[in-house]
Amino acid sequence: MESGHAGHMDAIYRTQRHFYDLTRKYYLLGRDALIAGIAPPAGGTVLEIGCGTGRNLIAAARAWPDARFFGIDISQAMLETAQAKVAKAGLSNRIVLAQGDATAFDAQALFGVAAFDRVFQSYTLSMIPDWRGAIREAAGKLADGGRLDVVDFGQQERLPRAFRAGLFAWLAKFDVAPRATLQPALIEAASEVGGTARFVPLYRGYAWSGRISRGAKA
Repeated sequence: MESGHAGHMDAIYRTQRHFYDLTRKYYLLGRDALIAGIAPPAGGTVLEIGCGTGRNLIAAARAWPDARFFGIDISQAMLETAQAKVAKAGLSNRIVLAQGDATAFDAQALFGVAAFDRVFQSYTLSMIPDWRGAIREAAGKLADGGRLDVVDFGQQERLPRAFRAGLFAWLAKFDVAPRATLQPALIEAASEVGGTARFVPLYRGYAWSGRISRGAKA
């Protein structure tokens, strides 16, 4: 694990984690649509990479009560908040959390599960230095017939230039960098696992949604 990046994330979120969910709901668009479309098989396994405060996993576990949920995050501070929220929601028996680096983690060692029916990354790639490596790692954790879903900031391609410039400048203050080459990165990662990729701009390019499907069942 990159202890330097982990420490940096802890420094950013040690205070922010206490009000993170209250503020992010206004501009992390597309998260709930992703969760609504996960549709894991009965008894299936779902992994969130970069689970943060646990907000998405809790919503997903409530939406899909027959599945088992897992989450990793590099920030121990965020995981402390996530553990508390999961326990308060009464979902500790269905959501398992662990500290891990999105670019290299041993799911079998962490969870006793080597591959997952569904994996998702919500507004995390724009904060991970080796974000292409994080996509490849996620795709490599898909079971046969599994699916990776991604949503993150787009390039604001159909929004006013002034809005784009202002948003990008504000995001940079939090070390957030929207990934302009997300689509080809998804296509490349999909080909490495024998899968297919899908890419859809949302909200006039404010957000981008991507998917890698591995095998015929996904």
